[in-house]
Amino acid sequence: MSYTPNPENMRAPVHLSPNELRQALDELDAKIKTLNARANATTAQSPHHYHEHAAALEAKRSKLAAQLGSADATDTHGSVWTDLKRGIDALRDDISKLL
Repeated sequence: MSYTPNPENMRAPVHLSPNELRQALDELDAKIKTLNARANATTAQSPHHYHEHAAALEAKRSKLAAQLGSADATDTHGSVWTDLKRGIDALRDDISKLL
């Protein structure tokens, strides 16, 4: 007996950093692509659950993408490093205009 994931039951970890979220999204994209290829390669009446599994991973992927969007939004509104980067970029632009 095998378990077929259900999209409504998919959970995404909430403690990942933005870099870890990007890596997880890349890995899920690869898994979804593989599952879709396997679904297309099977014969017409062959029993498989590739579509269901891919749909469940898509649900998880959308949750991770939403977390990444909120993490990026949080990072751009108050991170000291982001403010420093913005300042350095502005300084670089000012210097390039002078030269």
